[in-house]
Amino acid sequence: MLTFPLLSLVTGFGIGLAGFLFLFTACLWWRGCLAALRAYWPQTRWVLLAFLLHLACVLALALGRTHGANAVDGPLRMCSAGAAMLVVQAGRPSLRALWLGVAGGALLGAGFVGWQRLALGMERPGGLLNPITFGDLALCLSLLALVGAAAVRHAALRAIAALGVVSGLAASLLTGSRGGWLALPAAFMLLAAARRQALLPRRLVLGVPVLACALALAAYAVPQTGVHARVAVGVEDVQRYLAGSPVATSIGVRLDLWKAGLRLAAEHPWRGLDTPAYKRRMHAWVAAGELSPAVFAPPEPPHMHNDALQALVTRGIPGLCAWAGILLLPFLFFRARLARAPEAEPRARPTQRQSAALAGMLVVLAYAAFGLSEVIFWSMKGSLFYALMVFLLMGWCLVDEEAGASADSRLTGGATDGAIDDATAGTADKLAADTAPGMMQAGQARPGPMSAGS
Repeated sequence: MLTFPLLSLVTGFGIGLAGFLFLFTACLWWRGCLAALRAYWPQTRWVLLAFLLHLACVLALALGRTHGANAVDGPLRMCSAGAAMLVVQAGRPSLRALWLGVAGGALLGAGFVGWQRLALGMERPGGLLNPITFGDLALCLSLLALVGAAAVRHAALRAIAALGVVSGLAASLLTGSRGGWLALPAAFMLLAAARRQALLPRRLVLGVPVLACALALAAYAVPQTGVHARVAVGVEDVQRYLAGSPVATSIGVRLDLWKAGLRLAAEHPWRGLDTPAYKRRMHAWVAAGELSPAVFAPPEPPHMHNDALQALVTRGIPGLCAWAGILLLPFLFFRARLARAPEAEPRARPTQRQSAALAGMLVVLAYAAFGLSEVIFWSMKGSLFYALMVFLLMGWCLVDEEAGASADSRLTGGATDGAIDDATAGTADKLAADTAPGMMQAGQARPGPMSAGS
């Protein structure tokens, strides 16, 4: 749990390795994980089916395309990331490990790109990833660290999490990625709603926008960060595009790609076209003078720079719906868990279910915003990071939900809440017995491989 976010920005293998380790652990603990799948199926089935439908859609199109086979790898690995949820449900590790991991990952990421930018003089640092993907993931870690800062009780851990918030924002700024910051307004609205439920302290909710603005202004004022230059380039790009300049610019290329994408989608609304086919069509439009040649200016954009449009162009309307499902259904899952949680006391820390649900909603919102100007799911690391984080947080939501329902049942002598299926009664003891030798019952400290993170 700790290693996955900790290594996500500073290694090329960290996210993929985490996905493999979760799958390997689920195979080792297959009895407990199978019991967890059966017990929690009523609550998780729609999310799991959404990821499976996404895979099925991509696979069905790939079977009829010469260049479509490699597109299956990402959705397949995203489905396999469901093992992370089962490992959490069976092993019941502490959520504190995740908060430490996201804060540490943001700190390491900021140090990495800071060294690349300030010491090596790289114009667009991105660690070992694409600068846009790096900036987006750093921003996501910052939002998760914010929830962690509200959830942990120890002062030192809160300080580490708060430092992770600052570091994630700083790392995103240093990459020069501008589109990712579109996620912040939506995140702030969600945080304000959480504040009304007393899930977050007022100073935290009010302080984050101020902190983000202060960091952005400070980075803008220091030329060495490169932020001033990126803002100036963005303004100049818009001015050139509005003036009809044929010079290729980052923003101009995106706008031309979006216009071409909508035209392609109108021509092939149900099955779409694979990447080589739609690029041939766009080359024909350029030759006929119907499309600006800027869309193929080097380095040639590999995609449409918009997640929804990319899904629509390459997979048609069914593919667009399948893509939307892996965002909408997890968001609704987390929203339902947050809505069912009792309102917190004014000075109380949020429960595990509340903090995990809020973090899950932030991850989904952030990825939806990233996809407005980038195809974040084009990146294997970006796709797997999303799936792993969603499934991990789902696992913690359900484990805490069951524990709370069991406690309420013992206190009242009645039935558990209707949100918990009857099949989950007694799941904790059964999972602890089935998962691995020597594992203790749910609610107790459990030594073993998951206590150190995977």
